[in-house]
Formats: sequence, structure tokens, C-alpha cells
Amino acid sequence: MFESSPDIQVVGTACNGLEGLELIPKLQPQVICTDLNMVPMNGLEFTEEVMKKYPLPILVISASVQANDTHNVFQVLNAGALDVFPKPIGGLVSDYARLANQLIAKVKILSGVKVFTRHQKKMPTQDNNQIVKINQAPVPNYKFSNENVKFPTIKVLAIGASTGGPQALYAIISKLPASFPVPIICVQHISEGFLQGLVDWLGNESKLPVKIASFGELPQAGTVYFPPEKRHLELDSQGRFVYSEAAHAAGHCPSVTVTFKSVANFYSRAAAGVLLTGMGRDGADGMLAIAREGGLTIAQDEASCIVFGMPKEAIALGAAQYVLPVSAIAPLLLAKLKI
Repeated sequence: MFESSPDIQVVGTACNGLEGLELIPKLQPQVICTDLNMVPMNGLEFTEEVMKKYPLPILVISASVQANDTHNVFQVLNAGALDVFPKPIGGLVSDYARLANQLIAKVKILSGVKVFTRHQKKMPTQDNNQIVKINQAPVPNYKFSNENVKFPTIKVLAIGASTGGPQALYAIISKLPASFPVPIICVQHISEGFLQGLVDWLGNESKLPVKIASFGELPQAGTVYFPPEKRHLELDSQGRFVYSEAAHAAGHCPSVTVTFKSVANFYSRAAAGVLLTGMGRDGADGMLAIAREGGLTIAQDEASCIVFGMPKEAIALGAAQYVLPVSAIAPLLLAKLKI
């Protein structure tokens, strides 16, 4: 697959993590791809060591997409890996041809990511009174003045993310209490086959139940919902979940913008939208829809983003009232909800 791209050069290979660690300072790669199941050093141990000694973008390429294995994938993401890609297991030429463009695109994206600091497994705690950056640009067609805005009671929290999103979602959701008073609707761009693993991992790492939204279900307070694979997630006129198989929006299905717009339409000023790290512009127009209704909007700042694409686009539209490091987002939400 890599050989099919003139833009990618494989500078070295290793059979396990120990060999890989020895080669990194000699070969100085821009991106590292690792499997999970290796001896004597597996992918998780390897990732932890890389982030301590040579912080570099890591892509996990694995056939481990079954329910009993995906937890390991998200442990590796939490250790500092940036993205996952399912290894083709069928062995058919057609499988490789179909997946080659996706794999090459991921590597190209990660090659532009700079990992400046060693990854910390636990996000630093933030003081709720921390001074945060606020975007003062007015939102077009705002339904009320942007000066001294008093937000109504938040009734739903919508979060969108792409590359680097699992770590960012963990940083927020793991800090929310079991008594969190509103439903949380998340859209994460992720390779096919890894969604259930993400749901299981976040559920194990947080105090809130995490699940895939059921068709016709009414969102419940204190529950985290994700759309099923290959479906947009929206709300009907009664506020119940419905699926859509409409065309990809901003190249994605599920799309952050589709969900955000639906949330804005139903909850109006009572919606809160958070747009996290990710490539492209999905979610920017959706966040603008929430802002125009008068809801609370937060974009992750550049310094804490793996890829400052989606939040940057929302900020450029004037759709983000707050621009925050990911570690400050949960404290702000808790303060707004008076928890």
C-alpha cells in the first residue's frame, strides 16, 4: 500500500517494540505504524516508551477489532497513539486496493502533526476559576446580543471530534460526575469496526454510561450517546433519536454538522456544542447553527489539538464563544451547569 504512493517512504521495519525503539533515533521517521500483539514488547508498551523518549505521531494498524480486543486499541490511544486503522484480514487484492487510499491519507495527515511534549496519561486538573480565552467575534444572525450573554439552562451537550478525538473525549467525559444532569451526544470520526471498542473503553473510563443511540430512543440525562456506524444521528420533532443514510456531509457519515444542526433545531438556546481536534471542517457549520440559536459553543484551542482543523474552521466562522485547552472544557461545563 505504501509503495503505491510516491509521497511515502518506508524508512525501516521492526518485528517488535524493542527493535523499533532501537531504530527510531537512527532512522528518524515522521510517522510510526505499530501492531498490537507482539513479543517481547507489545504495541502498548512500545507506544508508552516512544512517548517518553521520542514523541512521534503513532498510527495503530491492527486486525484487533473484535469486542475482546478493541479495549487494547484504546489503551494504546490513551498512551499517546493518534489514530487507528483496521488491518485487512481477508487477504484479497480488492481489499488492499480499497483500503490503500484511506491508509495513505491517514499517514499523510499524521506526518504533519508535531508532538512537542511527552504524552501524559492523566490530564492535569484545572481550576474552575482559570482565566480562559474567549472568542469575542460576533456570531452572524445571533438571536440576542453577544454582550454579557446569559445562557439559559443547558439541556443537552453535543460533542464532535475526529483525529485525536478519543483522547480529547476521554479528557472531558472522564471528568464528568455520575450526576451530570443532561444527555451527551457525541460524533467521532473513526475507522469502521472500532466504534464499539471506543464506546466500551470510554464507558470503562468514565462515571457515565456510554452507548450507541437506539432508533426512537429519548436521550436521557447522564448518558453518553454515539451514532451507529455509517449513519447520521438526528432528533425528530419529539426529541427522539433517528438515523439518516443521507449523503456524506463534509465527507463524513456520521457527520458532526448533521447532528449539531439537528440538536440546534430541537434544543435551540438550551444546546451546548463542543468541537474538538480533527482534520477538515466537519462540525463548523453545525456549531454555527447552535451559536445562531443562542446556545453555548466551545472550540478546542490549537495548542491542545492533535489536528487544529475542525475547531479552526468554527472559530473562523465566529461560531465559538469559548476557545479552550481540552483540559479546561469539562470545568467550564460544570461551572455553567452549577455542578
